[in-house]
Amino acid sequence: MAAATTFEGVPLSQLFPEEKLRWRGYIEWEDNPARKEIAKRILATKEFTPSPEFQLEPLPKTNPVLIGYRWKEYHEALGLKRIVDFSWETVQKEKPDMIHLLDFPYNGETPSKALMEGKLTDNKYHFVRNHGGVPDIDEDAFELEIGGLVNTPVKMTMKELKDASRFPQKEVTVTLQCSGTRRIEQIQEYPGDGDELINAPWGEGAIGTAVYRGVPLKKVLKHACGGLKPEARHLEFIGADTYFKKGHVFNYAVSAPWRKVRNQGGEEVLLAWEMNGKPLPKIHGFPLRVIVTGMIGARSTKWLYKINALAEPSLAPVQSQEYLYYTSQIGKQNVKYSNGFSIQNMPVSSAIIFPKDKEVIIHDGHIELSGWAYSGGGNWPERVEVSPDGGHVWYQVDQADMTEKHYHAWRIWKISVPVDAEGWIEFCARTWDSSNNTEPTFVRSAWNWDLHVTSSCHRIKLYSMNRTRPETKARLELYASRGESITPITKPTEYGLEDMDEYLAKMRAFPREPKTDY
Repeated sequence: MAAATTFEGVPLSQLFPEEKLRWRGYIEWEDNPARKEIAKRILATKEFTPSPEFQLEPLPKTNPVLIGYRWKEYHEALGLKRIVDFSWETVQKEKPDMIHLLDFPYNGETPSKALMEGKLTDNKYHFVRNHGGVPDIDEDAFELEIGGLVNTPVKMTMKELKDASRFPQKEVTVTLQCSGTRRIEQIQEYPGDGDELINAPWGEGAIGTAVYRGVPLKKVLKHACGGLKPEARHLEFIGADTYFKKGHVFNYAVSAPWRKVRNQGGEEVLLAWEMNGKPLPKIHGFPLRVIVTGMIGARSTKWLYKINALAEPSLAPVQSQEYLYYTSQIGKQNVKYSNGFSIQNMPVSSAIIFPKDKEVIIHDGHIELSGWAYSGGGNWPERVEVSPDGGHVWYQVDQADMTEKHYHAWRIWKISVPVDAEGWIEFCARTWDSSNNTEPTFVRSAWNWDLHVTSSCHRIKLYSMNRTRPETKARLELYASRGESITPITKPTEYGLEDMDEYLAKMRAFPREPKTDY
């Protein structure tokens, strides 16, 4: 059935217009409560496809992995299908080779090889966690509005914002990380909230690092707005994308404390228009986004068009009702927005990227591993340790085998760990940051209903074959002489494991039963 194009006789395009020229995909909701009410009424008349079940059932092997039917239908019900279509076109153009965890709103994970290619993540492969569709905004038509508890509200064009004579520009190396990074580990052991938007089953690739160029928000507030009023304590960042929550519609909005904006000369909160020396890709927020260093990626609003100074944190749903951290006894039976605390700074965390879990490693007494380590809130990874026995004995990564330190960025690491044991062994990694914080030992220690912040020691299981052992060496040579591979280990061996003479000699020397006394 075709989607409705009118509501109570009025065209949807008239009810929900794109009011600004050359701002495709942007609908102003926050300044139009009557418009929001009409959208609520329309949504209440519809039935939508349930969110897919992927925690209690195996994940599809497709790419995209999950389809955002419900979120698409929300947009279509309001006559906004064009936003859905343009968003996927943008994915195909800017992110064709990603792991497409969710097609809409787009959630794209960085493939492992691209993740480890260097300190900086190529724009093409930097992860994306969107909460709505991708707007298409012409930079020359763009303006940023700053209001609320400022001394002088202003509107600024991009040309004015980029005027280096007014606002000194900075480049900052920043790691952005989704609070859902490594969520799949929680899901596999202890499923949790599916969420209306879908808590995507992220692996280790919901993290990336780039050099962002822009102006410190602190300087803009000072020189353009004459500073903040005394009661201002928080800055709200509003994006041009459309967000839904429990039958209501909003523009995406979050906030960060004023004290964060003031830190380190203002470099911790940047109004950015450039990423790794190039204009922001559309999918990363072109023409302007805010970069809030050290905090969860959700605070770094894309397609930023409005900033409000507030006395309290934003009451927008993404800030007040999402990204909450609960105790392990909170769940569907008793969860409330008020019994979780807001996730802001990211904790210390790390991941082993290579080898992969369940991989067979044939080695000569050492196994090579590599991965990333990160800590938010202005901390940095100081030490990375890897254990080959599940967490009893730890080997420190040499500083020479870690990328350089930054206040707001990860470190890529590698290590060669001595391993004598064969068969299944469990490796785990942990990081110590500059404030001496480290990671919980097990996933269970950090499990929470919304499945955020999987910061426990990252664990992988490897099957070890040590070529320095004579019997292993001989078996590997036998397979090689037959032109066969010993992997997969689950494939049955097609020939006898030893000849009869060898077997009898061993059994007579060491019989399986004791000698009889009669």
